[in-house]
Amino acid sequence: MAALASSRVCCPYCGEPLELLIDCSVAEQRYIEDCQVCCRPMQVHCEAADAGQPSVRVLREDEVA
Repeated sequence: MAALASSRVCCPYCGEPLELLIDCSVAEQRYIEDCQVCCRPMQVHCEAADAGQPSVRVLREDEVA
């Protein structure tokens, strides 16, 4: 699998589609990233798959995963 994968998600605040680059060398990761459109903080949850695209989920900063 490639070290970086592109994943399309929608901002949980403004709904705009975004493209995130995911580091697939890490099996599971959680971090905060600001929306590229509305600049609000999103929780990004990623799990690398053995093959194919990683599983990516974005939530509002105050949502519980």
